[in-house]
Amino acid sequence: MSSPLLTLLFTVFLAASVLLRLWLASRQIRHVAAHRAAVPNAFEATVTLAAHQRAADYTIAKLRLGIFTMAFGAAMLLGWTLLGGLDALNAWLLEHAHPRLGDLGYQLALLAAFAAISSLIELPLEAWSTFGLEQRHGFNHMKPGLWWADQLKSLALATAVGLPLAALMLWLMAAAGPGWWLWGFGVWVAFSLLALLVYPSVIAPLFNKFQPLEDGALKARVESLMARCGFAAQGLFVMDGSRRSAHANAYFTGFGKAKRVVFFDTLLAKLSPTEVEAVLAHELGHFKHRHVVKRVAMLFALSLAAFALLGWLSQQVGFYTGLGVAPALGVPNDALALLLFLLAGPVFGFFVTPLFARLSRRHEFEADAYACAQTSARDLGAALLKLYEDNASTLTPDRLYVRFYYSHPPASERLAAMGALGAAAP
Repeated sequence: MSSPLLTLLFTVFLAASVLLRLWLASRQIRHVAAHRAAVPNAFEATVTLAAHQRAADYTIAKLRLGIFTMAFGAAMLLGWTLLGGLDALNAWLLEHAHPRLGDLGYQLALLAAFAAISSLIELPLEAWSTFGLEQRHGFNHMKPGLWWADQLKSLALATAVGLPLAALMLWLMAAAGPGWWLWGFGVWVAFSLLALLVYPSVIAPLFNKFQPLEDGALKARVESLMARCGFAAQGLFVMDGSRRSAHANAYFTGFGKAKRVVFFDTLLAKLSPTEVEAVLAHELGHFKHRHVVKRVAMLFALSLAAFALLGWLSQQVGFYTGLGVAPALGVPNDALALLLFLLAGPVFGFFVTPLFARLSRRHEFEADAYACAQTSARDLGAALLKLYEDNASTLTPDRLYVRFYYSHPPASERLAAMGALGAAAP
């Protein structure tokens, strides 16, 4: 690959993505602000003006922070690549770390140093999102001590899991020849499936407490629904989500026999038993339509293509120089290739975002239809409106912004689809 051509393509795609993100965010801000003064007609009987305006204010505040974060991220990306940040870090480690640590140790040091510097730079933004934006709008429940504990646990977990995985991948890149990427893909698949198995019982409890569901009537209702739907789980659990946030949710986690049903305590506090059943039926709809399996299969297919592309790019000098890095002579450049691919890949992949968002919205419609067939469309609609209101999700999003980004259909479309099924939505 020609170095000047890659530099040009990277610059053009990065500029285009920044401008497109800015344009879409500006449209969303203007559209939400323009409809802030009145509740949409379809929701006048169920949503108060105060709740509607709270959602508008929260949405606009998140978008403005998102614009700043996006611009900051683009500047960081340029700093790491074309402006020479990664090249300087690599040169320093080649001089000071490679003589003592050898090829593999130096490359692991490069990955660790890059991750540490990036995390430290981004830490203030993450803190502001939690203690500024979320706190101001009444969602944050975390104290600084808990926030720092989460950061340290995440760091320890990334070190304990990430470094051995990176070492194995780098060893394969050096030892397996030109076809290393196929072995690397196999390792990635095995690691991903193992993570799905161990996450519910090993990793998640490091951050939250999970208690068995004790509400006997609700438990019986949920188990009856699961039996009707042919779904078996290892257990029903309540998570202490309120320790960190006022946002509510429910989800399945795990894989195979390790599947669990998890309810946020905030969800159980805000929904009636029939509404909780309807929300769970929606999640079971994803199971019944095999959405998770399809998404995992698609992720693995894309990962295979990405590994194959990386296998080719890592052998091209222009891949390194075109992104602002001089590959070392006589020393493996595999860690550099990994970092450059992770930095540049999202710039080009951003433009397929609408395709995945559209597929996700279709899956949500299918899950809603399944839930309406198994429980009550009225209960599901009431639960959705409570969750939209509780999470301060705007009821008046911009149409193009929805089509580009939204993984879930807006409330108006979801309730209209329920009505089309012949059920009276609230």
